Amino acid sequence: MDEFKPFPKIARLSREIFITEKIDGTNASIFIGENGEFLTGSRTRWITPKDDNYGFSKWAHEHKDELMSLGVGHHFGEWWGQGIQRNYGLDKKVFSLFNVFLWADNHPKCCLVVPTLYRGIFDTKEIEKSIECLKNSGSFAVPGFMRPEGVVIWHTAAGIYFKKTIEKDEERKSNIDKVIGI
Repeated sequence: MDEFKPFPKIARLSREIFITEKIDGTNASIFIGENGEFLTGSRTRWITPKDDNYGFSKWAHEHKDELMSLGVGHHFGEWWGQGIQRNYGLDKKVFSLFNVFLWADNHPKCCLVVPTLYRGIFDTKEIEKSIECLKNSGSFAVPGFMRPEGVVIWHTAAGIYFKKTIEKDEERKSNIDKVIGI
């Protein structure tokens, strides 16, 4: 007999969300272990200063003492700026943490936090208003930069992220339609 598999709980949609600006860079992470272990990663693998991703690991190791204040666990963010994706007109690279509910007011000085555009009960109108605000006003991460990428929505009850981009949101990033036969 097969092992019983329970149906997962279903999160309520009308719960708190955070809408933040989606920064166009490269995903980066820092892991701090219970024993003081310090690792850096990209979206798909561990990286080192010798096997790096746009210099993130080298930067993180140079700022290790300060970054250790993040505490034990995985800390995800975006490594962006000079030489990465949209560049944002910057002459340097920046690390912005994703979890705004933890780091908005108390983050290491070497880091930023992605800008929060809305915090409240899930509402598609607020998502659309956030997109329109970015289209009309430009980036909140870099005021004056008029090509922001879009928004990220964190649904607290579901514990999941969604994204909506300003350009080509309807298009898939991969060729998955051909793979699944659509």
